[in-house]
Amino acid sequence: MQLTFIYFSFPFWRSEVAKIALYLGDVAFENRVIDSEEFAGVKSDGMLRDGTVIPFHQFPCLLVDDVPICQTGAIARFCGKLSGVYPKDAPLVAAQIDQYLDIATDITELVFVTGRDKDPETKMQERQTLAATGLARKLRILDKMIGDNGTWIVGDSIGLPDIAIWRLAGWLSCGSIEGIPTEILQPFDNILRVCKAVDQHPKVQAWVAMTYPDDYHRGSFAAAG
Repeated sequence: MQLTFIYFSFPFWRSEVAKIALYLGDVAFENRVIDSEEFAGVKSDGMLRDGTVIPFHQFPCLLVDDVPICQTGAIARFCGKLSGVYPKDAPLVAAQIDQYLDIATDITELVFVTGRDKDPETKMQERQTLAATGLARKLRILDKMIGDNGTWIVGDSIGLPDIAIWRLAGWLSCGSIEGIPTEILQPFDNILRVCKAVDQHPKVQAWVAMTYPDDYHRGSFAAAG
């Protein structure tokens, strides 16, 4: 089986959750990076320059023997099954995992929608308000759901929820989102515990060293980890 993962150079959780899952399971794949110009063509035509069809005109996209699969959750679950970090025959455990992928999507969209097509000052104001209200509420709920009963969110080893929350939290707290303070995670001990555990995982550290830019700030928990 030949796998090609197509995404931007930015290590966002939407791609990293599946890529790292494959890496954890020693599943080989090609990591193909696209640029903004090619993305513009995909948005309009649903096709890369070489003619590869991209379903729904969006990324990430995974090619499995030239069959394209889109949507973060679908790709993550497929890759998780290949690598052994997502169950094939345990539907309840699978659903427990899925809910964390879905809440990560909810939080992402919550941030994206604020300031969309707005001037910089309005965007800053909207995101400052969001950080103190809706985003804080979502993170509080997530922290409560994770609980304090173990290192990992579901099961006794690193899995898709841990990777997703680690990169989501890193994005939120790295200082790249105008109006979202880098200390946004500090009240949430359970989220921080998971993020630090993922950040210190040997395979994750190897992946970061191999693929992340030297100056990339993984999140406010990374330095403390």
